[in-house]
Amino acid sequence: MKLNEIKDNAGARKGKLRIGRGIGSTKGKTGGRGVKGQKARTGVSINGFEGGQQPIFRRLPKRGFTSLNRKEYEAINLSDLQRLVDAKKVDASKPLTAEVLKEAGLVKLNKHGVKLLAKGKLSAKVTVEVAKASEAAQEAVKKAGGKVVLPEAKAA
Repeated sequence: MKLNEIKDNAGARKGKLRIGRGIGSTKGKTGGRGVKGQKARTGVSINGFEGGQQPIFRRLPKRGFTSLNRKEYEAINLSDLQRLVDAKKVDASKPLTAEVLKEAGLVKLNKHGVKLLAKGKLSAKVTVEVAKASEAAQEAVKKAGGKVVLPEAKAA
């Protein structure tokens, strides 16, 4: 036997179903699309159309407001920082900036930065440089002997 003589067993590969090839082929005539009309044709997209009835997205009231200037911060917890220090993924003696946290795999860095939250416990003495931090998180870091460095607020 040679490599060029190897082939599948008979019936090992089933052929692709050829639709629209006669009534006897199980998917003939309408090709599984039902009968006539716009949806039987190709290239038709009628999302949200409800047959002349007012579509649901027009019946329901519009509520709320989305600010164009909204800032989204990536949240990290004190327990996450402690886990990184315990696993020796970061050097606790150096400041923990957003770039250091990204290299450690904790954040993906969006354009607005990182926010430190107070979930969990922190016993390591660390300096954290983040865009925002909750009051409780700042107190917990100070209690552990570290400090939180925030960007200074712009003068109005």
